[in-house]
Amino acid sequence: MEIEKLSKDINAKSYLKNLGVDGGGIDILASKIEHHIIRIRDLPVGGANILKQDALSVGADLAVPRGTVTAAIPLVDCILIATTKQLKLRSKKELSQPFGLNLVAKKLTEILKVKKPKSVDIMGVINANNDSFFSGSRFVNSDAISAIENMIEDGADIIDIGGVSSAPNSKPVDADEELQRVKPILDAIKEQNLYEKMNFSIDSYEPKVIKYALDSGFKIVNDITGLSSDEVCRLCATYEARVVIMHMQGRPLTMQKSPSYDNILNTIYQFFETKIEKAEKYGIKDIILDVGIGFGKTLEHNLQLIKHLEHFSTLEKPLLVGASRKSMIDNISSSLPNDRLPGTLVLHLEAMKNGASILRVHDVAQHVQAIKVQNELLST
Repeated sequence: MEIEKLSKDINAKSYLKNLGVDGGGIDILASKIEHHIIRIRDLPVGGANILKQDALSVGADLAVPRGTVTAAIPLVDCILIATTKQLKLRSKKELSQPFGLNLVAKKLTEILKVKKPKSVDIMGVINANNDSFFSGSRFVNSDAISAIENMIEDGADIIDIGGVSSAPNSKPVDADEELQRVKPILDAIKEQNLYEKMNFSIDSYEPKVIKYALDSGFKIVNDITGLSSDEVCRLCATYEARVVIMHMQGRPLTMQKSPSYDNILNTIYQFFETKIEKAEKYGIKDIILDVGIGFGKTLEHNLQLIKHLEHFSTLEKPLLVGASRKSMIDNISSSLPNDRLPGTLVLHLEAMKNGASILRVHDVAQHVQAIKVQNELLST
């Protein structure tokens, strides 16, 4: 006899299939293996007591603060710990319960519908400005085209081109200056028909720059202001562009001056809901969400967003994460941008495991290799 302790991250269905489990039993057993940890804030104490008993009745559990059973406080925070099967049972029953449990049930149903992406796209970064925080991403004219060709060869799925730094403390640049910086690269992409080989994204929120890029064969608009401009919305809808909606607290010049949130996950979730509604009102159909790592966030905020990225999956939009060589790595392990690749890979692989569909990176080849290795581990 041999007994092995297996990782909680195994591919449950694959293991069950290899055991020779009956086809119908694979889904049933897999639902008993997959675990969920769900935090519920400000649940009426009566609802917490009902949910506690209901959870225990199916083998799940609800962590609650002291005094819940005696209703010492009216609202409580709690953590539900359950398998997929247990969540399915609870989501049906709680629909008819009082104390806000019907809302809990609806959210549990949304969570159960989430399917993690089967693959992740790599978005390479090309900067046409000379003040980008990472010098290795700065290119001009023919050098930029050479870098683009290298990224294509290395396996990039998207290449994101911008002409204005959005690093902390960076100052805004007028639209004419921004266009002057990126125009030679956009012209070369159009002249050489590179948009037939690669999906290009314009990193801008200026309508003039965005229109020029879309006229040059670009298909994606990466807007760090989260579609704050109605004119940008109209442009993206007219050209049927794919749009990246990013969250940022404040503006680059001031965003890192003591950023704070009461509940960062909920704040950004509500931001996305509002922006998705606006985008769809204008006729934008293809939307990507970017939680904005480093844009008005502390180290703790950034780590929470990457660790709990799956929270945003119920919005049913692809999730983009861009932590490449950012200073949050320096806050963990002292380093300069040129030395932050190892930390970048760790953060991005964690984001991928937690539901990211797109990774915005400075180092395409290294990410392609790391993702292949990660995929082998997750499928084993």
